[in-house]
Amino acid sequence: MSANHSQFTRALSLPLLATALLSTANLATAATFNTEAVAPHEHWQSMTLTLGDERHYRAVETHSYSDATLSLNATQGVCDLPWLEMRVTLEQQQGESRAINLVPALIRVDQQPIVETMSEFITERGDDGFYAHFYLSDLAALMEEMGEGEQLMIGFNQEGREPWYMTFSLQGADAAINRMFSQCNAAEPISE
Repeated sequence: MSANHSQFTRALSLPLLATALLSTANLATAATFNTEAVAPHEHWQSMTLTLGDERHYRAVETHSYSDATLSLNATQGVCDLPWLEMRVTLEQQQGESRAINLVPALIRVDQQPIVETMSEFITERGDDGFYAHFYLSDLAALMEEMGEGEQLMIGFNQEGREPWYMTFSLQGADAAINRMFSQCNAAEPISE
């Protein structure tokens, strides 16, 4: 874990705890998906996540950090609406499913222009992860850069403190993303 990552985890711990204690949310049990069809792609993997009839397809980088992942995800039936997500493992399982905060974020592939966006911080009951979902107006352009780049940097603003940065490898991202979409698009349509 990098020094910046440790600082971020500590810096967010108190605000997250305070926010969690001060507000209410609907309680839901974290779903445990089965992982199928896992394929390695250098520092990335592609896979299918299943739960009953529900299918999600993922391209994920697990190489850069032992306690954090970056993933691009698509859902069966709506493969054209992928989302980018980062997960950081916390020290304990979370008691609530909730949106914690909306935070300004920066995303940059190599020396490409910086993408300024927002990230929603989320926890899920029964899950030991903290999730950052990114709101991106041009995810297609970012995915193209990811397929051609060497590294992706993510920065989060921390209200008056130094921004927190993480850098993920893009070695194998292109193959993992292509396989994710190929599997999603080849899946049987969702029956109604």
